[in-house]
Amino acid sequence: MTPSQSETFTIPNRATPRQRGYLQRPDCRVYYEVTGQGPALIFAHGLGGNHLSWWQQVGHFAATHTCITFSHRGFAPSDTPPGGPEPGAYAGDLEALIAHLGVVDPVLVGQSMGGWTGIGFALSHPGILRGLVLSATSGPIDPRQSGAEGAAAFAAWQTRAEPAMRQGAALGVHPAVGLRGASEEPALHLLYRAMDELSVNLDKETLRRRLYENRALPATRLAGIATPTLWVTGAEDVVFASPVAPHLAAFMPDARHVEVERCGHSPYFLRPAAFNGILQDFLASLEAR
Repeated sequence: MTPSQSETFTIPNRATPRQRGYLQRPDCRVYYEVTGQGPALIFAHGLGGNHLSWWQQVGHFAATHTCITFSHRGFAPSDTPPGGPEPGAYAGDLEALIAHLGVVDPVLVGQSMGGWTGIGFALSHPGILRGLVLSATSGPIDPRQSGAEGAAAFAAWQTRAEPAMRQGAALGVHPAVGLRGASEEPALHLLYRAMDELSVNLDKETLRRRLYENRALPATRLAGIATPTLWVTGAEDVVFASPVAPHLAAFMPDARHVEVERCGHSPYFLRPAAFNGILQDFLASLEAR
């Protein structure tokens, strides 16, 4: 069946500028893509992803923003440095990418592992980011060091999350998707697993250990981030202790928390309409300042 002459079609991204390249670092190359034009949005992916993780955000925001996605060192198609990536290098990679692209006043969106990039950069480079979004992550901040109420919330979450994690593992469910996500969105679950498997030269278990070894800062360090910050969590997350997020946000001068119901660790991937709407509202609040 062919379109009738009376039908019209709108292709919103047909003229969207797009650029791809590699950023040379002392020990590896970091792959990046730039799509769209307007205020800059930088997306930092999690341990199970790469630059492609953000396809539903880039498709939504590229008409009004410059969307910058990149693959962390070690994640395809970026190079894996000798000995594997160290999370302590992430902030420096981001600093170099911002300088390379000449980006001014970006908003950084970090998912899970991307929180090590976002919080590390915000602490070491104050005043550069216009806004910070922490999705299902506290990065290098230890959620157990978030005061008595935060520690209690973490302990209660752990009691619930560990059995759900074991059940998911027995059923072959990726923890970043979760039981509900795998049941309701099997195609997205398959896509997530396929993307996770692209980084064939990366020892993810070693990197996971390094990440948790670097998650040692107390929540009081968050007081040093004056950047307007949005915490986004999934109510059914078994990877990140979502009930601790509001306690962590309370340590910051300018932060708020939004939770996505009936969702696990990856709201951006599994509930893109909700996530994009939350991010859109946050960007509008920054514009209104």
